[in-house]
Amino acid sequence: METRTEFVHLHVHSDFSLGNSTASVRALADRAEELGMKYLALTDHGTMSGVMDFIEACEYTLDEHGSLRRRKNPVHPIIGCEVYVTPGSRFEKKGTESENKLYHLILLASGRQGYLNLMKICSLSYTEGFYYRPRADHELLSQYREGIIALSGCVHGEIPQLILEGKTEEAEQRACYYRDLFGENNFYLELSDQGIPAEALNDSLSQKDINKALASISQRTGIPLVATNNVHYIKQEDAAAHDVLLCIGERKKRTDENREKFYGDQYYLKTGEEMATLFSEYPEAIANTVRIAERCIADIPKINLQDLPDYLPQFPIPKGFPDDNHYLCNLAYLGLEERYPGAKVSDEKWKKILERLDYELEIIIKGDFSNYFLIVADYVNWAREHDIPVGPGRGAGAGSVTAYTLRITDIDPVKYDLLFERFINPDRICMPDFDIDFGNEGRNEVIRYITEKYGKEKVGQIITFGSFGAKAIIKDVARTLGFSSDESPKLVGLIPSDYRITLKQAINEEPELQEMEKNPRYTELFTLARKLEGLHYYYSTHAAGLVIGKSALVNLLPLYRIKGNGTIATQYDMNHLTQCGLVKFDILGLKTLDTIKHTAESIRLRGGEYADFGIENIPENDPATFKLFAEGNTDGVFMFESDGIKDILKQAKPEMMTDLIALNALYRPGPMANIPQFIDSKNGKQEITYPDPCLEDILKETYGIVIYQEQVMLIIQRLTGFSFGEADIMRRYMKMYKEQLENEKETFVTRAISNGFEQNHAARLFEMLVPFAGYSFNKSHAAAYSKLAFQTAYLKANFPEEYMKACEEFK
Repeated sequence: METRTEFVHLHVHSDFSLGNSTASVRALADRAEELGMKYLALTDHGTMSGVMDFIEACEYTLDEHGSLRRRKNPVHPIIGCEVYVTPGSRFEKKGTESENKLYHLILLASGRQGYLNLMKICSLSYTEGFYYRPRADHELLSQYREGIIALSGCVHGEIPQLILEGKTEEAEQRACYYRDLFGENNFYLELSDQGIPAEALNDSLSQKDINKALASISQRTGIPLVATNNVHYIKQEDAAAHDVLLCIGERKKRTDENREKFYGDQYYLKTGEEMATLFSEYPEAIANTVRIAERCIADIPKINLQDLPDYLPQFPIPKGFPDDNHYLCNLAYLGLEERYPGAKVSDEKWKKILERLDYELEIIIKGDFSNYFLIVADYVNWAREHDIPVGPGRGAGAGSVTAYTLRITDIDPVKYDLLFERFINPDRICMPDFDIDFGNEGRNEVIRYITEKYGKEKVGQIITFGSFGAKAIIKDVARTLGFSSDESPKLVGLIPSDYRITLKQAINEEPELQEMEKNPRYTELFTLARKLEGLHYYYSTHAAGLVIGKSALVNLLPLYRIKGNGTIATQYDMNHLTQCGLVKFDILGLKTLDTIKHTAESIRLRGGEYADFGIENIPENDPATFKLFAEGNTDGVFMFESDGIKDILKQAKPEMMTDLIALNALYRPGPMANIPQFIDSKNGKQEITYPDPCLEDILKETYGIVIYQEQVMLIIQRLTGFSFGEADIMRRYMKMYKEQLENEKETFVTRAISNGFEQNHAARLFEMLVPFAGYSFNKSHAAAYSKLAFQTAYLKANFPEEYMKACEEFK
C-alpha cells in the first residue's frame, strides 16, 4: 500500500481574499478531505472574514440537497491571516502606497490566546493602520505576539524582498529580529516554489534562488524552514479562471500586457506527494508543516446561546429598581394602562390581556431578555421623542403585547390575534430579534444616539459580501475575453432577471443558451463563468444591521474599516455574530414613514380642526379609504402599488383591515393560487368551507383559507393539544425538513386521535397543512405593514394634495 506524505498547507487564500482567489472555503475543505489531509490553514489577505465559514466547512460538507452533512473525515482548521506589515508606523499616512511599502507576513493562531491576538492584530490593522490596505507594524506585532506562529511570507515578504535586492546580510538580521519577536520555534522561514524565473522578479534571482538563500540563513541562524504553496485556486486547471478573476478586478482584458498576473499555473492545493517532490532538498520543511499544525488547535471562543444576554451592554436602570426584570415589568404595566385606557379590572377582555402580558414577561425573564427589550425600547422611544417616525412593527415582534406596551411596536396584537410564540418560542427559547423601521431622514440620528450612549468602541455595523451572480459573471468574463460591446449585452439578456438564478438554471431554461454553450466560440466563456459564479467579490455593510457589545468590539471579533466612509464594521457577517457573543439590532430606513410625517405636517398647516392632526388617530373603518382600495386607485400606497395587486383589489373589494392583511400575505408566489378562492368566498360566489368545523373561528377571517403561519400553529394546537411553542416547532419541521415529514405526521395523527379525531381524517388534515406550512406568511408582519398601507391610503383618499406632494418629494 502506497504511503501518503504527511503535509499541511499553511498558506491558503479563499475567495474572502476578494478578487484574488477562486477557491471557496468549502471547496478548499472538500479538496483537503479528498486528498486525505488532516489539517488545513486559511490565511486570507489582511482579513479573517472567512474564519467562521471555514471552521464550519472543515467539519461539514453539503449534500446533494444543499443541507449540511458531517464529513466522514473532518479537516482540522488552522486559523491565520496574511497581514501587511509596514516597516514604519501604522499611524503614518504620508505619501503613496508604493512609497509606504508593505510586506506580507503569515500569522497562524496557536490556541485560544493566539486567536484573540490575531483578531486584535487584524482589527487594529484596519481601525488604526488602514491606508489603501490594512497595515500592521512591529509595535502591533510585538504587543499581540503571544500564541502566534509566523511564517516569513511569499516573495512579497520582507526577507525575500531583501534577498531580491541583494541585501542578504540585512535579510538575515530581519529573520533574527522576527525570531526574537515571536520567540523560539514561533518563526519560520517560508519556502514557496511556483517556478517563478528571474525575469519575472528582478532579473537577477529566481524563486529557487530565494529558497537557497533562505536555506542558508536557516543553517546559520537555526531558524527552521517550512514549505508552502501560496494557494489561490483548487486545481491546476483553475489557473485560467484565476487569471480572468484578476482581469475582472482591474477591468482589463486578458490580452492586456500591463496588468496583474500570477506566473504559471502552480498556485493550487497540491498533494503531499507533489509538495515532497517539489521540496525534496528540504524534507525538514515538509515535516515542519505537520509540527506547526499540531500546535495550532483552533480553540475559537464560542458563546453558548443561553449566555448571549450577558454580552449585551447593561441598560442603565433607574434608582429604586433592583434589576432590569423589575424595571421592565414596571414599564410594561404602565404602558398597558396607556395602551388600553378605560379598561376595568372586572372586564374579561382586560383580564385576558393582563394574563397575556404576565405570560410574556415570565418567558422574557426566564430567557434573560429583559435587558434586550429595554435597549430596543430606549432607542425606539428616543426616536419618537425626537420626531423621528417609527414604523408600527416589522416581523414577528409585532405579535408581542410587551413590545406594544413598551411602544416598540404600534399595532395591537390582541386585536389582530397575533401570537407571541411566533416571536419567542417558550419551548425552544432563542434570542429575540426586533426589526425596526425608522424614517430615512432620522435613521442616522438613531444610530448616532446608540453610538453615543454605549460608546463608539462598542458599536459597529455588519459586513456583507456580494457574490458573482449569473448575469454579472457572464458580462464580466465576456468583457475580459474581448467580446464586443454588441455581443455581450445579448448574452446577458438571455439570462432571466432573477438575482437568485444560477447559470445552470438559466441554461436549462433557455434553449438558445444551451446551443451557445456547445458553440466553440462560447465554450471558454461558459467554462470560466461557471468556475467564478458564486465567488465573493465585494463587501458592503448590512442595510440595517448594527451590533452593540458589552465591551469593545475588538475584544469580541475582528473588525473592518469600510473604504470611502471609514465606517467600522464586523469582519464576520450576520450569520456568525451570535458565536462571538453579539446580537444584531436592525435599524432600517423606510421612506414611506418620511412621506407620512411630511404629509401630516402639511395637513396641520391647514389649522382649525386639523391643527392637531396625527396619523395615529385616524379611523380604521374610513369609507373613503376602502373605496380607494376597492377601485384599485393605489398608486403611491405602500405595498399595494403594482398592477397585479390593483387588479386583485378591484375584484376582492376589501372592506376591513383583515381583508387588507390577508391580501398582503396572499400576493406572493405560492399562495397567489388561493386568491381566486379568497375573492369568490368573500364575495359570496363560493361557499366558505372549513377543513374541520372546529377550525371555523381560526379561518373565518380568511374565508376558510390557511394564509398565516399563526393559523398553522393554531390549527396544530387545536387538533393535537400541543402548546403553541410545540406547534411552532412542528410548523417549522413541516416547512423545512421534508425528510422528517413521516415522523411528524405520525406524531400529529397520534396526538389528534388522543384528542378525539378519527385517524384517516387526522391524516388528511396533516396533508392539507403541509403546503400551507411551506408558504404561509407571518401574520404579525402582514398586519403591521397593512396598517402602514392603510395609513398611506387614508392620506391619499382624504388629503390627496398634501400626500401626493410628499410622495413626489420622497420618490
